[in-house]
Amino acid sequence: MSIRGVVRRAAGSLIHRGWAAIRTAGAVSPANPAGYRFRRLGDGACLSFPVGAIFGEAWIEIGEHTLVGERVSISAGMGPGVDLGPDSIVRIGGSCSIGRGSHIVGHQSIDIGDHVFTGPYVYITDQNHVYDDPEIPIGRQWPRNNPVVIGSGSWLGTGSIILPGTRIGRQCVVAGGAVVRGEFPDHSVIAGVPAKVVRRYVPGDGWLPSHLNGARVEHADPGTAGIADPVETARAAGTAEPAETVRTAGTAGHAGHAGTTGDVEHAGTLSAAEHPVPPGTAGSVQRVETAGTGPAGGA
Repeated sequence: MSIRGVVRRAAGSLIHRGWAAIRTAGAVSPANPAGYRFRRLGDGACLSFPVGAIFGEAWIEIGEHTLVGERVSISAGMGPGVDLGPDSIVRIGGSCSIGRGSHIVGHQSIDIGDHVFTGPYVYITDQNHVYDDPEIPIGRQWPRNNPVVIGSGSWLGTGSIILPGTRIGRQCVVAGGAVVRGEFPDHSVIAGVPAKVVRRYVPGDGWLPSHLNGARVEHADPGTAGIADPVETARAAGTAEPAETVRTAGTAGHAGHAGTTGDVEHAGTLSAAEHPVPPGTAGSVQRVETAGTGPAGGA
Protein backbone atom coordinates (compact mmCIF):
# COMPACT_ATOMS: atom_id res chain seq x y z
CA MET A 1 0.00 0.00 0.00
CA SER A 2 1.28 3.44 -0.90
CA ILE A 3 1.92 6.18 1.65
CA ARG A 4 -1.07 8.07 0.26
CA GLY A 5 -3.31 5.01 0.81
CA VAL A 6 -2.08 4.59 4.37
CA VAL A 7 -2.75 8.23 5.17
CA ARG A 8 -6.25 8.08 3.59
CA ARG A 9 -7.12 4.96 5.52
CA ALA A 10 -5.93 6.43 8.82
CA ALA A 11 -7.82 9.69 8.18
CA GLY A 12 -11.03 7.81 7.35
CA SER A 13 -10.75 5.74 10.50
CA LEU A 14 -10.27 8.86 12.62
CA ILE A 15 -13.25 10.60 10.99
CA HIS A 16 -15.57 7.66 11.56
CA ARG A 17 -14.46 7.21 15.15
CA GLY A 18 -14.83 10.92 15.76
CA TRP A 19 -18.32 10.99 14.21
CA ALA A 20 -19.39 8.02 16.34
CA ALA A 21 -18.13 9.83 19.44
CA ILE A 22 -20.00 12.99 18.42
CA ARG A 23 -23.22 11.05 17.86
CA THR A 24 -22.92 9.43 21.26
CA ALA A 25 -22.17 12.69 23.01
CA GLY A 26 -24.85 14.61 21.08
CA ALA A 27 -27.71 12.18 21.76
CA VAL A 28 -30.35 13.43 24.18
CA SER A 29 -31.08 11.14 27.11
CA PRO A 30 -32.13 11.40 30.76
CA ALA A 31 -28.43 11.31 31.66
CA ASN A 32 -27.43 14.61 30.03
CA PRO A 33 -28.55 18.20 30.60
CA ALA A 34 -30.55 18.40 27.36
CA GLY A 35 -32.86 15.72 28.74
CA TYR A 36 -33.67 17.72 31.82
CA ARG A 37 -35.73 20.21 29.82
CA PHE A 38 -38.45 17.67 28.97
CA ARG A 39 -41.61 17.27 31.03
CA ARG A 40 -40.67 13.60 31.21
CA LEU A 41 -37.95 11.58 29.50
CA GLY A 42 -38.16 7.96 30.62
CA ASP A 43 -35.27 5.69 31.52
CA GLY A 44 -33.51 4.38 28.44
CA ALA A 45 -35.14 6.92 26.11
CA CYS A 46 -32.90 8.48 23.48
CA LEU A 47 -33.14 11.20 20.84
CA SER A 48 -30.49 10.41 18.24
CA PHE A 49 -27.95 12.96 17.05
CA PRO A 50 -28.24 15.03 14.97
CA VAL A 51 -31.56 16.04 16.46
CA GLY A 52 -34.22 17.95 14.57
CA ALA A 53 -36.07 21.05 15.72
CA ILE A 54 -36.96 20.43 19.35
CA PHE A 55 -38.77 23.08 21.37
CA GLY A 56 -41.47 23.29 24.01
CA GLU A 57 -39.77 20.45 25.89
CA ALA A 58 -41.59 21.38 29.10
CA TRP A 59 -44.83 20.18 27.42
CA ILE A 60 -43.36 17.01 25.86
CA GLU A 61 -43.35 13.56 27.48
CA ILE A 62 -41.40 10.57 26.11
CA GLY A 63 -41.70 7.15 27.72
CA GLU A 64 -39.12 4.58 28.74
CA HIS A 65 -36.88 2.96 26.12
CA THR A 66 -38.31 4.99 23.25
CA LEU A 67 -35.89 5.64 20.41
CA VAL A 68 -36.27 8.82 18.37
CA GLY A 69 -34.34 8.71 15.11
CA GLU A 70 -32.01 11.27 13.58
CA ARG A 71 -33.36 14.67 12.53
CA VAL A 72 -36.77 14.09 14.07
CA SER A 73 -38.55 17.34 14.94
CA ILE A 74 -40.80 17.37 18.01
CA SER A 75 -42.42 20.64 19.00
CA ALA A 76 -45.11 21.92 21.33
CA GLY A 77 -46.59 25.33 20.57
CA MET A 78 -45.90 27.86 17.85
CA GLY A 79 -42.38 28.62 18.98
CA PRO A 80 -39.93 28.61 21.88
CA GLY A 81 -40.63 30.58 25.04
CA VAL A 82 -44.45 30.42 24.98
CA ASP A 83 -46.38 29.42 28.11
CA LEU A 84 -48.73 26.61 27.05
CA GLY A 85 -50.41 25.98 30.39
CA PRO A 86 -50.09 23.29 33.06
CA ASP A 87 -50.66 20.15 30.97
CA SER A 88 -48.40 18.31 28.56
CA ILE A 89 -49.24 18.56 24.85
CA VAL A 90 -47.15 15.88 23.12
CA ARG A 91 -47.08 12.45 24.78
CA ILE A 92 -45.12 9.55 23.29
CA GLY A 93 -45.42 6.23 25.10
CA GLY A 94 -42.80 3.69 26.07
CA SER A 95 -40.82 1.36 23.79
CA CYS A 96 -41.68 3.37 20.66
CA SER A 97 -39.50 3.93 17.61
CA ILE A 98 -39.88 7.17 15.65
CA GLY A 99 -38.29 6.98 12.19
CA ARG A 100 -35.65 9.48 11.08
CA GLY A 101 -36.80 12.74 9.56
CA SER A 102 -40.29 12.50 11.08
CA HIS A 103 -42.17 15.52 12.46
CA ILE A 104 -44.48 15.59 15.46
CA VAL A 105 -46.03 19.04 15.73
CA GLY A 106 -48.36 19.59 18.68
CA HIS A 107 -50.42 22.59 19.74
CA GLN A 108 -53.30 21.09 21.74
CA SER A 109 -52.90 17.35 22.23
CA ILE A 110 -51.03 14.52 20.51
CA ASP A 111 -51.16 11.18 22.33
CA ILE A 112 -49.06 8.31 20.95
CA GLY A 113 -49.44 4.98 22.77
CA ASP A 114 -46.84 2.39 23.75
CA HIS A 115 -44.95 0.25 21.22
CA VAL A 116 -45.82 2.52 18.28
CA PHE A 117 -43.35 2.27 15.40
CA THR A 118 -43.07 4.62 12.45
CA GLY A 119 -41.14 4.59 9.21
CA PRO A 120 -39.06 7.62 8.23
CA TYR A 121 -40.56 10.99 7.28
CA VAL A 122 -43.91 10.54 9.01
CA TYR A 123 -45.80 13.76 9.77
CA ILE A 124 -48.18 14.01 12.74
CA THR A 125 -49.94 17.24 13.68
CA ASP A 126 -53.01 18.41 15.58
CA GLN A 127 -53.23 21.78 13.81
CA ASN A 128 -54.19 22.81 10.31
CA HIS A 129 -54.68 26.03 8.37
CA VAL A 130 -58.19 27.24 7.54
CA TYR A 131 -59.69 28.83 4.46
CA ASP A 132 -62.55 30.82 5.97
CA ASP A 133 -61.79 34.07 4.15
CA PRO A 134 -60.95 33.67 0.44
CA GLU A 135 -59.27 37.10 0.34
CA ILE A 136 -56.77 36.62 3.17
CA PRO A 137 -53.63 34.55 2.50
CA ILE A 138 -54.25 31.09 3.95
CA GLY A 139 -51.03 31.20 5.95
CA ARG A 140 -52.25 34.40 7.66
CA GLN A 141 -55.57 32.92 8.82
CA TRP A 142 -55.71 31.65 12.36
CA PRO A 143 -55.36 27.82 12.36
CA ARG A 144 -57.58 25.32 14.17
CA ASN A 145 -56.54 22.55 16.55
CA ASN A 146 -58.04 19.08 16.97
CA PRO A 147 -56.49 16.38 19.19
CA VAL A 148 -54.78 13.31 17.72
CA VAL A 149 -54.65 9.83 19.27
CA ILE A 150 -52.59 6.90 17.95
CA GLY A 151 -53.30 3.61 19.68
CA SER A 152 -50.68 1.36 21.22
CA GLY A 153 -48.99 -1.23 19.04
CA SER A 154 -49.64 0.59 15.77
CA TRP A 155 -47.32 0.96 12.79
CA LEU A 156 -47.18 4.09 10.61
CA GLY A 157 -45.61 3.54 7.21
CA THR A 158 -43.04 5.75 5.51
CA GLY A 159 -44.28 9.19 4.55
CA SER A 160 -47.74 8.81 6.08
CA ILE A 161 -49.49 11.98 7.24
CA ILE A 162 -51.72 12.05 10.32
CA LEU A 163 -54.00 15.10 10.26
CA PRO A 164 -55.82 16.90 13.11
CA GLY A 165 -58.77 15.08 14.66
CA THR A 166 -57.49 11.61 13.80
CA ARG A 167 -58.07 8.78 16.25
CA ILE A 168 -56.36 5.51 15.32
CA GLY A 169 -57.18 2.43 17.38
CA ARG A 170 -54.86 -0.18 18.84
CA GLN A 171 -52.73 -2.47 16.69
CA CYS A 172 -53.43 -0.62 13.43
CA VAL A 173 -51.33 -0.37 10.29
CA VAL A 174 -51.14 2.84 8.26
CA ALA A 175 -49.79 2.29 4.77
CA GLY A 176 -46.89 4.35 3.46
CA GLY A 177 -47.97 7.65 1.92
CA ALA A 178 -51.48 7.53 3.38
CA VAL A 179 -53.16 10.81 4.32
CA VAL A 180 -55.19 9.98 7.41
CA ARG A 181 -58.07 11.87 8.95
CA GLY A 182 -60.98 10.55 11.01
CA GLU A 183 -61.61 7.71 13.44
CA PHE A 184 -60.45 4.15 12.82
CA PRO A 185 -61.23 1.07 14.95
CA ASP A 186 -58.73 -1.33 16.51
CA HIS A 187 -56.94 -3.83 14.25
CA SER A 188 -57.49 -1.83 11.06
CA VAL A 189 -55.34 -1.64 7.95
CA ILE A 190 -55.58 1.95 6.71
CA ALA A 191 -54.46 3.07 3.26
CA GLY A 192 -55.08 5.62 0.53
CA VAL A 193 -55.52 9.34 -0.09
CA PRO A 194 -57.79 10.07 1.67
CA ALA A 195 -57.20 7.03 3.84
CA LYS A 196 -59.86 4.41 4.55
CA VAL A 197 -60.02 0.97 6.15
CA VAL A 198 -59.02 -1.68 3.61
CA ARG A 199 -58.98 -4.61 6.04
CA ARG A 200 -59.99 -5.23 9.62
CA TYR A 201 -59.58 -8.06 12.09
CA VAL A 202 -62.68 -9.00 14.07
CA PRO A 203 -62.28 -11.57 16.88
CA GLY A 204 -64.16 -14.73 15.95
CA ASP A 205 -64.36 -13.84 12.26
CA GLY A 206 -60.73 -13.13 11.41
CA TRP A 207 -59.64 -10.63 8.75
CA LEU A 208 -62.57 -9.03 6.95
CA PRO A 209 -62.30 -7.21 3.61
CA SER A 210 -63.22 -3.57 3.29
CA HIS A 211 -66.64 -4.08 1.67
CA LEU A 212 -67.88 -5.67 4.93
CA ASN A 213 -66.76 -2.51 6.75
CA GLY A 214 -65.70 -4.55 9.77
CA ALA A 215 -69.21 -5.96 10.20
CA ARG A 216 -69.60 -9.24 11.99
CA VAL A 217 -70.80 -12.12 9.83
CA GLU A 218 -73.75 -14.00 11.34
CA HIS A 219 -73.71 -17.67 10.41
CA ALA A 220 -76.98 -19.53 9.77
CA ASP A 221 -78.33 -21.95 12.36
CA PRO A 222 -77.44 -25.48 11.12
CA GLY A 223 -80.90 -26.68 12.18
CA THR A 224 -82.58 -24.33 9.73
CA ALA A 225 -80.09 -24.51 6.90
CA GLY A 226 -81.79 -23.97 3.56
CA ILE A 227 -85.05 -22.74 5.14
CA ALA A 228 -85.48 -19.02 4.68
CA ASP A 229 -88.33 -16.93 5.98
CA PRO A 230 -89.99 -15.44 2.87
CA VAL A 231 -90.67 -12.14 4.62
CA GLU A 232 -87.04 -11.75 5.59
CA THR A 233 -85.99 -12.86 2.10
CA ALA A 234 -88.21 -10.24 0.53
CA ARG A 235 -86.89 -7.56 2.87
CA ALA A 236 -83.28 -8.47 2.13
CA ALA A 237 -83.98 -8.42 -1.60
CA GLY A 238 -85.53 -4.99 -1.35
CA THR A 239 -88.91 -6.18 -2.71
CA ALA A 240 -92.32 -5.39 -1.30
CA GLU A 241 -93.93 -7.76 1.18
CA PRO A 242 -97.27 -9.37 0.22
CA ALA A 243 -100.32 -7.76 1.76
CA GLU A 244 -101.32 -10.88 3.72
CA THR A 245 -100.17 -14.43 4.22
CA VAL A 246 -101.81 -17.41 2.66
CA ARG A 247 -103.92 -19.82 4.62
CA THR A 248 -104.17 -23.35 3.33
CA ALA A 249 -106.57 -25.95 4.72
CA GLY A 250 -106.20 -29.70 5.12
CA THR A 251 -103.15 -31.31 3.64
CA ALA A 252 -102.18 -28.58 1.25
CA GLY A 253 -98.56 -28.73 0.15
CA HIS A 254 -96.14 -25.88 -0.36
CA ALA A 255 -97.39 -23.29 -2.83
CA GLY A 256 -95.95 -23.65 -6.27
CA HIS A 257 -95.71 -27.46 -6.44
CA ALA A 258 -97.86 -29.62 -8.70
CA GLY A 259 -100.71 -31.47 -7.01
CA THR A 260 -101.33 -28.88 -4.32
CA THR A 261 -104.98 -28.71 -3.23
CA GLY A 262 -107.03 -26.21 -1.34
CA ASP A 263 -107.88 -22.59 -1.91
CA VAL A 264 -105.05 -20.13 -1.68
CA GLU A 265 -106.01 -16.57 -0.89
CA HIS A 266 -103.90 -13.75 -2.19
CA ALA A 267 -104.15 -10.01 -1.73
CA GLY A 268 -101.97 -7.74 -3.79
CA THR A 269 -99.27 -8.86 -6.19
CA LEU A 270 -96.67 -11.56 -5.94
CA SER A 271 -93.40 -10.72 -4.24
CA ALA A 272 -90.00 -11.69 -5.65
CA ALA A 273 -89.71 -14.25 -2.83
CA GLU A 274 -92.60 -16.37 -4.13
CA HIS A 275 -92.29 -19.24 -6.58
CA PRO A 276 -94.01 -19.31 -9.98
CA VAL A 277 -96.87 -21.77 -10.48
CA PRO A 278 -96.12 -24.93 -12.44
CA PRO A 279 -98.94 -26.18 -14.70
CA GLY A 280 -101.61 -28.18 -12.93
CA THR A 281 -101.54 -26.34 -9.63
CA ALA A 282 -104.97 -25.67 -8.23
CA GLY A 283 -105.91 -22.23 -7.06
CA SER A 284 -104.09 -18.95 -7.26
CA VAL A 285 -100.63 -18.51 -5.84
CA GLN A 286 -99.50 -16.81 -2.65
CA ARG A 287 -96.88 -17.40 0.01
CA VAL A 288 -98.13 -20.28 2.15
CA GLU A 289 -98.53 -20.37 5.89
CA THR A 290 -99.21 -24.03 6.79
CA ALA A 291 -102.14 -24.56 9.15
CA GLY A 292 -102.97 -27.51 11.37
CA THR A 293 -100.91 -30.66 11.22
CA GLY A 294 -100.75 -31.07 7.50
CA PRO A 295 -97.35 -32.05 6.09
CA ALA A 296 -95.24 -29.34 4.55
CA GLY A 297 -94.87 -29.79 0.85
CA GLY A 298 -91.72 -29.19 -0.53
CA ALA A 299 -88.54 -28.28 -2.01
